[in-house]
Formats: sequence, structure tokens, C-alpha cells
Amino acid sequence: MKARRFARILSLALLAAAGGTAAAHAQSKTLTISWWGYNGEKMNANIITPFKKICGCEIVFETGNNADRFNKLKLRDGKGVDVIYLTDSFSQLGIEQGLFQEIDPSKIPNLADIYELGKAPQGKYGPAYTIGRVGIVYDSAKVNPPITAWGDLWRDDLKSSVSLPGITTTAGPLVVLEAGKHGGADAYEDTDKAFSEIEALKPNVVKNYNTGSELVNLISTGEVRVALAQDFTLASMQAAVPTMTWAKLKDGDIATLNTVNIPKGSENVELAHQFINFILSKDVQQAEAEQGVDAPISTKVSLTPDQAKIWTYGADMVASLTRIDYAKMNAAKADWIDRWNEVFAQ
Repeated sequence: MKARRFARILSLALLAAAGGTAAAHAQSKTLTISWWGYNGEKMNANIITPFKKICGCEIVFETGNNADRFNKLKLRDGKGVDVIYLTDSFSQLGIEQGLFQEIDPSKIPNLADIYELGKAPQGKYGPAYTIGRVGIVYDSAKVNPPITAWGDLWRDDLKSSVSLPGITTTAGPLVVLEAGKHGGADAYEDTDKAFSEIEALKPNVVKNYNTGSELVNLISTGEVRVALAQDFTLASMQAAVPTMTWAKLKDGDIATLNTVNIPKGSENVELAHQFINFILSKDVQQAEAEQGVDAPISTKVSLTPDQAKIWTYGADMVASLTRIDYAKMNAAKADWIDRWNEVFAQ
């Protein structure tokens, strides 16, 4: 009798120990996230702190620009990171080079509530967590008539007034596409025509910029009145020059998507799916949009006109955007970079 009782007590003790070990293991899990590092306080309040309470895990970061973080992941053959934030041009490179694993949509139920273009923008890989646009911004107090089309960049009255994004930035290659269209050609099929149009545009260009802060400085000093830009810079430009206006282009803006992917060497795949699902939730998306961090991709987010004015927001605006084939662009980019440098080095 005593032997059976002792065996039962021993069994319960072992189970308790096993449970404690499992709990300790769960507590010791560390999710490693690669991202840009901006708006750290807001990300900590809106995402990191509440998610840590849900997952019972630790979170560490690798920070830097797209190229640096991508190259670091590539050198490690997709290891050392569980979730990576990238623009869609860089995430396409990661897919092509086999650095990411396919996601399991069944583990990300909040996918059902985001705009269609963000659910699987690059096949079976990571979704977009925010949506932006590339368009033209101009100083409405100094530019008249207003800018209403991409072709207006070539207007004679804009000499020494325009800033373009550098060719190695996210938006830079889009200049080549629009230059081709301005010349009545497909930039992929007739690169010569596209770059002859860029040569024709050059007299209007003051300087090419490589960061948002550099562009804001050019705007604030009055060197630049017109720029091809991403919309996340709009609030900063308007803070510097209130009359900076996002042009209503009859030929439409271009969509940009920031994605989240799970590298192939992730050691916490389940936790990575859980994190991606969390950042797509209505509450997170609402808070990030209201606080000026990221445009919402969740269709459940509701913003006031004042909150929405800096974002790509609403079904109509999202539906009007042009999407880019980044696989095709990446294949052409090396040649474009060389030719761009030849034009602007002169």
C-alpha cells in the first residue's frame, strides 16, 4: 500500500517537474525580429509589450536599413532571425534567393481582414502589414498649374525644381518605369528610350535624395519644389513646408508594400506566425495608424479624415494603385543602376 502511494506521489512530482520545465522552456523562448528601428517607443507600447504578455517570450531586435539586414540574413543563409520586416522589393529578392519559408495561412486568421493585395503579394510567402504609395509631392504655393500627371515632371516651368529618389532606393527604379511611359515605351523592352527620357528630365532635377530626412531638408531650404516620394514622408514635409501637397495624378499612384516574412532558419516558426497574426490585428493596426506609425492594411480600421490624410487609406484609394512586378524589376535593376549613374555623374 505504502509502495503504491509512494509511486503515485513520485509520478505526480515528475509530472509537476515536467510541467515546470515546459513552462520554463516557454519563458526562455526568444523571438528575434529584424526591422528598421524607427518609432521604437510606439512599437514597444503597441506591439512588443502586449505580445510578450501573450506569448510569454522574450523579444530581441536586429535593426538597420533594408540592404544591410537583408545582406546579413543572406550571409547566415536565412538563420538567426525569426521574423524580418522588408519592403516588397527586398522581400522579392529573399524569395528568389531561397531565404524565406512559405507561411501557413491557417495560423494567421487576421489575413481574412486585410486588403486583398496584401494577403499574398508575392505568392505563398509573407503578407504585407502596411500599404503605401509612391507619387509626386509639390509646393502648391510655388507650382502653378498644379501637377496632375507623371508627365508633368518634364514641364519646362519646373527647371531646377525637382528631386528624384536615388536609383538604389525603393522608389528610384520607378522613375525608370515612368520615364519609359513618358516616351511611349516599356522600360523593360526599350531601356534606351526610358533613359533618353531621364536625360531629358535631368535639367529639372536639382539633386537625387537617398533618405526621407534628406528630402525633407531639401524641401525645407526651398531648393526643391517638387519630388517623387513615398507617402510616409508627407507629414514631415508638411511640417517643414505646410503647402507641400500630394498630387492627384490622373494616371494613378504606385503601391508599395512592407512585408513580414519568416526566414528559412527560424527556430520559432509557430511563434513567428503568432506574431505576424498579432500585428495584423485590428487593435494593433488601429493604434499604429492613429499614432502616425504605419498606414493600416486591415479593412477593419476606421480613421477620421484628419487621421487618414497622411495615409494610403480606404478601399477606393487602395483599388486605384498600380502594382509593380518586382521579380521583373530586380532582373533589370543592375543595368538600370549603371545607366542611371552614367546620366547623373555627368
